[in-house]
Amino acid sequence: MNYKIAVVAGDGVGPEVMEQNILVLNEVGKKFSHTFDYTHVLGGGCAIDKFGEPLPQETIDVCKASDSVLLGAVGGWQWDTLPGDKRPERALLGLRGALGLYANLRPATLHDALKDACPLKPELVKDGVDIMVVRELTGGMYFGDKGRKQTEMGEAAYDVEQYSVKEVERITRQAFEIARKRKKHLTNVDKQNVLESSRLWRSVVLDVAKDYPDVELDHLYVDNASMQLIMRPSTFDVIVTGNIFGDILSDEASQMTGSIGMLPSASLGDGSLGMYEPVHGSAPDIAGKDIVNPIATILSGAMMLKYSFGLADEAKCIEDAVTKVLNLGYRTGDIMSDGMKKVGCKEMGRLIIENL
Repeated sequence: MNYKIAVVAGDGVGPEVMEQNILVLNEVGKKFSHTFDYTHVLGGGCAIDKFGEPLPQETIDVCKASDSVLLGAVGGWQWDTLPGDKRPERALLGLRGALGLYANLRPATLHDALKDACPLKPELVKDGVDIMVVRELTGGMYFGDKGRKQTEMGEAAYDVEQYSVKEVERITRQAFEIARKRKKHLTNVDKQNVLESSRLWRSVVLDVAKDYPDVELDHLYVDNASMQLIMRPSTFDVIVTGNIFGDILSDEASQMTGSIGMLPSASLGDGSLGMYEPVHGSAPDIAGKDIVNPIATILSGAMMLKYSFGLADEAKCIEDAVTKVLNLGYRTGDIMSDGMKKVGCKEMGRLIIENL
């Protein structure tokens, strides 16, 4: 098979981790008789420097014409003084909207070899951690009406949390389908005891659940969910929640893996086109030093193979290779511990290829 992939390497460490991702994908392509054709386009700070905007139309057009999109990381201190609508991060929001990507998948898996790097007590993670957070991506407070106004208490600001039935239904179905392929357990997280938007959210989730009688469904308020993730992380399978709650909870879950450098993510819509990126940022302070952890980006490539291309065996080949390398004791600086062998970004990529 031949696949067209748009590559937005981005800023900071983005190009470094993307290079290793592409090398791994190419090797997998050789082993399984696939070819991947890459078109490199600009997005984020590098696009601002060249075109004066974070997301050029050419980038959108190339991404739409591709089978999938790989993203590195965007942003950096040199663009921090720009207004909000001109910052590098607008490239992310713009691509998600232009490509119709409303479901963000963030797996948090604790490898046995990294249990010592987990900040939780060993007894809390003795049964392992394997959580998939399914976060609604294009609605809620981040995209609702916002502004400022004068009140009797002075200037005030507001951000409106709003969800429609359709928005909740489509993300819930995505989550149920994913849970059905895992341990058949879905946890809905909301705040329906306080928020009207959450009351609608809960009612839609319950309605959709009627179509998935084989999946166990439970509900947690977001404050309780944040506590339970720490107290009993091994009991979670798939979590579905809104944009702002998902943003917070997925970052909390990420810390159980030992490093944010281990976390991939996928942004999906109704079709096979998706965008795949590491959860970590552009880390400009370590860019170009060959010390960044490429595993999150490489695992994002594996998610692309699984979710956009339906290549489950190829994805597992990458995932197993990462596990092998970690079991052999190789570590980048962010996951380094006593007795392990420290390697850089390029060497970690080479080792993963060697163990495919």
